[in-house]
Amino acid sequence: MNSGRQQRFLDSSSGPSVDGSFRMSSAGVSPDRRSGRSIASKFMPTSRRAFKGLKDCAKKLIDCESLSYYLEDWILERMNSTSSDGKWSFKSPFLIDELRKLDYALEGVVFQQLLRMPCMDHVSGIAKEEEYLALEDFLLASADGLWRTFWHKNGPLPFFICCPLRAGSKFYTVEKAMSRGKIGGLCGAALMAKNGKDMQGQWDQVVEFALFKSEIGSENELGLSASTISEALFYGFHIILSRSLSKSDTCGDSVYLLVLDPKFGGVVKFGGDLSKLDLSSGNPYVSVANWMKNHAEVYVSPIDRIWNKLGNANWGDLGTLQLLLATFYSIIQWKGPPRKSIAALAADHSLRLQKRRIECRLTENGVTPIHTQLEHQNQGEIVELEDDTDSCYRKQFDRLVLEPNEVLVLEDSQGQKGFQIKDTLGNQTCSLYSAVSLDQPSELLTVHVGAHPSRLEPSWEDMSTWYQVQRQTKVLNILKQRGLSCIYIPEIIASGRVLHPGPCSKKSPGGRCDHPWCGTPVLVTLPVGEPLSSIIAQEGPLSSEEALRCCRDCLSALKSAASVNVQHGDISPENVVKVSSGAHYGGVRYHRYVLVSWGHAVLEDRDSPGMNLQFSSTHALQQGKLCPASDAESVVYLLYFLCGGSLQDMESIEAALQWRERCWARRVIQQQLGEVSALLKAFSDYVDSLCGTPYPVDYDIWLRRLNRVVGDSESLDRGKLVERNSIVLVRGEDVAESSGTSPLQ
Repeated sequence: MNSGRQQRFLDSSSGPSVDGSFRMSSAGVSPDRRSGRSIASKFMPTSRRAFKGLKDCAKKLIDCESLSYYLEDWILERMNSTSSDGKWSFKSPFLIDELRKLDYALEGVVFQQLLRMPCMDHVSGIAKEEEYLALEDFLLASADGLWRTFWHKNGPLPFFICCPLRAGSKFYTVEKAMSRGKIGGLCGAALMAKNGKDMQGQWDQVVEFALFKSEIGSENELGLSASTISEALFYGFHIILSRSLSKSDTCGDSVYLLVLDPKFGGVVKFGGDLSKLDLSSGNPYVSVANWMKNHAEVYVSPIDRIWNKLGNANWGDLGTLQLLLATFYSIIQWKGPPRKSIAALAADHSLRLQKRRIECRLTENGVTPIHTQLEHQNQGEIVELEDDTDSCYRKQFDRLVLEPNEVLVLEDSQGQKGFQIKDTLGNQTCSLYSAVSLDQPSELLTVHVGAHPSRLEPSWEDMSTWYQVQRQTKVLNILKQRGLSCIYIPEIIASGRVLHPGPCSKKSPGGRCDHPWCGTPVLVTLPVGEPLSSIIAQEGPLSSEEALRCCRDCLSALKSAASVNVQHGDISPENVVKVSSGAHYGGVRYHRYVLVSWGHAVLEDRDSPGMNLQFSSTHALQQGKLCPASDAESVVYLLYFLCGGSLQDMESIEAALQWRERCWARRVIQQQLGEVSALLKAFSDYVDSLCGTPYPVDYDIWLRRLNRVVGDSESLDRGKLVERNSIVLVRGEDVAESSGTSPLQ
């Protein structure tokens, strides 16, 4: 469906709804629309005669075409009728606002589609099998994603998928239907509610039914064809009838029906009061058709593209959102209200939108165009032109630049603290400094200076400092609150806002005055070190002993963070620093490697890791999320680079993924690390076996093995804390103590 046709469906309704219902109720919209509850409670036959009549009707009503004979003229009449203002006369089961809120609520939710829908003009037997496998995968992914998001994050899914041959027939799994040669006779697939260990499936267990046909559109391609709608109503009535005859506690008198073909899809909502079904005519098809015409509520959505030309589901598009919302309401009918409502999750959209505006260089008032000009003096480079009206204001809030020996005073929850700047660190000009505390001038500290919060158009550099300062402050405080103490992770010393010279006219402790420095965030951490990127650029690859030490120290940091359910998410040579303690052991100056820059750390599922084409894990590049072994995989790429491995320029995520696949398949990484250390090669093989799996890394066994080969493991690595006044390591619990697994020799 093209976007213009889709918009015509959206705009044709009265009020904010997507049009499409057969029956115009006096109330306009049924009172259950927002909750997704059934139109009426489950009808229970009040007499044995009524029960027998419904049971006979269920046995005799087995031919879909016979019912269609009595319904299609009525359906066509409704489809061709138009109101006086020319709008489509049918109503959709959903409001536009409902779909919009669901779209907002599902931001960041990943639906794990494994199989693609085959796209073929002529469907063969093999293609039919592939279609039903893809349909089963789509329904399971939809139900699982919604259940994990709104009901229960963990635990088994209380639904399964089965497929019938016709109404009233037994159900088969797709695999069983394939093995018995019945795949060509299947009519669709049903989302079934689990009933103990019984996985056979009965019609009264159908939560939602997906009618699957080769083509569902009408000739004008604006909606479902009359025959398709009639067939959907046939199965919908059979489901409602089975529920009413069931002895179990099944749901009420309405059902959501997904109508799909290999490209498009729509939703039919069908329900009604079976007590008004008159079976006196002797012909069940006539009786049911009359009941549908006069007493049933039927809603039909427009159809839209579900699978693209590659066979992947368009999860964020209107058509798929309609199917997801129908599944959401169907689950509510069976399992009750969710723990998290759509409105509650959608409320976070504004916060996510604000973050995206900052990252995409947008302002509070909407998109700010970036004007460019080709200048000869820049040799054809595209440069940004500043708007004269705002240039003065932006210049007023330029980044705070500190000079050596300058004193920086910040205010935190405990009062005011002063630090004297010593030097600029790394290549991050004017944002990262070494300094000493005025109270304890013997120890070097790292000072992170953020961007002023009133900058109108924060650049990517400003976003980087936001992660470096504000986000890292939050992460390090959480690690501290959870009792984490590790010499391989930075320690937060102070955090707060800059106190500028001169009078300050701010009206509240958290406010700001007009001074360009007022309110600038600052983070002070311990220790100070030299990034590995600088060391490699100046001295070349690390020696075998240093590579092993770096691996040991990084894994120690990751183990400590994992113990409090935190992952780093941004491991790279720039984010590992070499720290010298100033102490000497056996004539050798002791040093260690510290994993810094925890601003992209993942604390919960909704957090996104840093994206680095060269060092991010495969799962992070593919899904934008971390798996349990993602940090360890990044450590392998880091070691490969530190040991002289070649990292080609990668201009896209696709190129980065291809490089990873090629290197792992050809064992390029293992061969490079094997030339340095057999232990590093074994570690890379171990990580390769875990990549993308839900299994955690066993840090203990690898730390124990590394401590046996790193030269200072017996004398130095038993320290957990650093005494900042004297820089003396205190003996404590062995950070590498592990299980009794024998070490690698």
